Amino acid sequence: MTAETERVAGEAARRRTFAVISHPDAGKSTLTEALALHARAITEAGAVHGKAGRRGVASDWMEMEKARGISVTSAVLQFAYRDCVLNLLDTPGHADFSEDTYRVLAAVDCAVMLIDAAKGLEEQTRKLFDVCAHRGIPVITFVNKWDRPGREALELLDEIEREFGLRPTPVTWPVGYAGRLRGLVDAREPGRMLRYARTPGGTHEATEEVVAGEAAAREEGDDWTQAVEELELLRADGAEHDREAFLDGRTTPVFFGAAITNIGVRLLLDAVVDMAPPPGPRGLAGGGTRAVDAPFSGLVFKVQANMDPAHRDRIAFVRVCSGVFERGTTVTRAASGRPFATKYAHSVFGQDRSMVETAYPGDVVGLVNATALRVGDTLHSAGSPAVFPPMPTFAPEHFMVARPVDISRSKQFRRGIAQLDEEGVVQVLVSELRGEQAPVLAAVGPMQFDVVTARMAGEFSAPVRLEALPYALARATDATGADGLNRSRLVKGEALTRVRDKTHLALFPDRWQASNFVRAFPDAPLESLLAAHA
Repeated sequence: MTAETERVAGEAARRRTFAVISHPDAGKSTLTEALALHARAITEAGAVHGKAGRRGVASDWMEMEKARGISVTSAVLQFAYRDCVLNLLDTPGHADFSEDTYRVLAAVDCAVMLIDAAKGLEEQTRKLFDVCAHRGIPVITFVNKWDRPGREALELLDEIEREFGLRPTPVTWPVGYAGRLRGLVDAREPGRMLRYARTPGGTHEATEEVVAGEAAAREEGDDWTQAVEELELLRADGAEHDREAFLDGRTTPVFFGAAITNIGVRLLLDAVVDMAPPPGPRGLAGGGTRAVDAPFSGLVFKVQANMDPAHRDRIAFVRVCSGVFERGTTVTRAASGRPFATKYAHSVFGQDRSMVETAYPGDVVGLVNATALRVGDTLHSAGSPAVFPPMPTFAPEHFMVARPVDISRSKQFRRGIAQLDEEGVVQVLVSELRGEQAPVLAAVGPMQFDVVTARMAGEFSAPVRLEALPYALARATDATGADGLNRSRLVKGEALTRVRDKTHLALFPDRWQASNFVRAFPDAPLESLLAAHA
């Protein structure tokens, strides 16, 4: 091993790149802020639903996110903690933005799954876990909102094991039932209790006090006794953290707490450093892997425009997969084989950014005004080619024809639609029938259209009018099948071409009409797409 590869391997070992995933309203953005607060990356935590004059969460920078109190885009926060560099990728929780979450999960090595203590496993939580399992991403679980009424702790563990086939191994355990949180027990040091003093509004770290077991028994009585007995029961049943089983996706370490009051957050942050894996070899499209100490390679997992309204720029987010990224060097875009200059490279913290000179495996770099780059692109050093597997596209279920409200803004309309397509906000479909002035927008969920409407008016000064189409099903076909469907009088449906990859999509109102297509055109392919709501 050369000095250079040894340096890269050492820097990679210090990285932890992870995502926070959850169902909407489980407290994901609040937890993201709490983690950054405990790492001293921010001095005061915001609130998702802040009062007038109070700052919002750093990861929610879009006006729509601030107004609605939800995350609709993925944010990147990088900060140092202990001797590590953490890259935290905040993801949308709402099912309508599943595609964005799926792309982000292609760029992480671990996930923190957030569960609401009262609601347990919800629909979107299950879908996100399925994606993690499919990608082989180990999962750390944080049971949130234990300061509010909720379910029994043992009941939640049973649900995790029953629904996911994943053995929960508690690392922290609550003293007191949900809604009456008296403290936490660290299963690694069960002879003491951690008691917390909350800060007003949860804007600062909660004060943590270590209470000896004897004092805890005297002061907390049955709550302490029950917590100790439950932990002993779980330990006797073999529910102890095992690193190999965790990395293999067979177990999930479980933590309890309350993100809004910063209770249990430090223990979770320490777990990310101590338990989450560092960047490792990455699978290639043609087979084999790319080692972290190989020459530079990176994956474009997100493209976002207009994060800085003053400059109207466009950022391609690149996960460094191997080697060293150095600003100013010329790399190769694998899809075209063409060189790409990296003059403007930023490290991103929410909406804020700073120039980055070097980055290592696991880091995320924002390449500014990278107009040639698309989601799923592989970048690599000249002379050391690599191509990572393509990112799948979800099957859309909602379709709208978009038209400019003001025809004189047609140029801005076309530019805005093209930009939203490149970012993956929606899939853009075209047909000879409607032309480019009336593209069809295809979405996994209807809220994506709200994002389109807001951004087209606010960022591109090109308000749009959307008209619903009567379709709910999309299948891939070929040119022959597309032509046959558009000419057919027996099958209700329409074929369009997806702009980003030229795939022919056959749209149908229901499965019955898709079956009619198969009978009418038995030689034409009709293939299912990855389903976000399966």
